[in-house]
Amino acid sequence: MERKRFEQLVEEALAQLPAGLRAKLENIAVLVEDAPRRGHGKRLLGVFQGVPRTKKSVFEATPPARIILYQKNIEAICRSDAEIREQVRLTVWHEFGHYFGLSEEELQHL
Repeated sequence: MERKRFEQLVEEALAQLPAGLRAKLENIAVLVEDAPRRGHGKRLLGVFQGVPRTKKSVFEATPPARIILYQKNIEAICRSDAEIREQVRLTVWHEFGHYFGLSEEELQHL
């Protein structure tokens, strides 16, 4: 899939986040890369980097948070464009769960 189309799927997934959650987003960038630079191989579909919103302090400045989706890894586990769309949506929501302070265990129960 072309990068531009993949990025459109990411934008669609972001637009599907509930309005109440979208209104609470601040100082965060959502990026697309081909694959992780090291370590996780093809298993890592996305990552949240930063301080979760629930841990931020008004007394400390923190750098912008980032969510990175790994296009090639997502494509590798999907067999169709429809599956890619759904996996992008799930990955975006999962990583934003981390942004809002949810652990892996908590996200598995949603």
